[in-house]
Amino acid sequence: MRVVSGSAKGRPLKAVPGTGTRPTTDKVKEAIFSMIGPYFDGGTALDLFAGTGGLAIEALSRGMDKAILIDMDPKAIDTIRANLKATRLEDQAEVYRNEAERAIKVLDKRGVSLDVVFLDPPYRMKNGDKLMDLMHEKGMLNRGATIVLEHESGYEYPGDFGLFSCVRHAEYGETAVSIYKYQKNESVLSESEAAEEDGNDVNP
Repeated sequence: MRVVSGSAKGRPLKAVPGTGTRPTTDKVKEAIFSMIGPYFDGGTALDLFAGTGGLAIEALSRGMDKAILIDMDPKAIDTIRANLKATRLEDQAEVYRNEAERAIKVLDKRGVSLDVVFLDPPYRMKNGDKLMDLMHEKGMLNRGATIVLEHESGYEYPGDFGLFSCVRHAEYGETAVSIYKYQKNESVLSESEAAEEDGNDVNP
């Protein structure tokens, strides 16, 4: 594995030891970024099942300002830190060991706003849409945010649901990639935004 393009192009990436992590291949990674980029003018990315960190590192290499990488596996966390150091991108990244839903709630409390989200949960979980809905409920997604959902090609997520629209879908063997756009309705406030607005009301 390597960084495909951008400032860290060609730098090799370590794999997570063992067989518990399924890294995104360079071929699929290149296809993903040709669909969502290929380059970025700043922004914040979240890699929620980061594994090697390859997707977030690729996003940083291609112009993202910041990336937040989450994984539950201690070996993955060590690998992510090593890969960030090797690509000299560690100053632009935050790495945390946490479970996905818990991580979303923690990031929400910090007021994180996201432009790109990479979701590659273990195939057995099939909860990508649930995690997307949770990020919507927390008001964490900027208008027009892109969500990259990797999943088993034999499993089909909804094309459109809530404020999410599937704009691209491609299959690469047993791996499928569904690209969603978040069309935030500015007239509909999230719970946290509504609460904040209520708190700012001044009675005459």
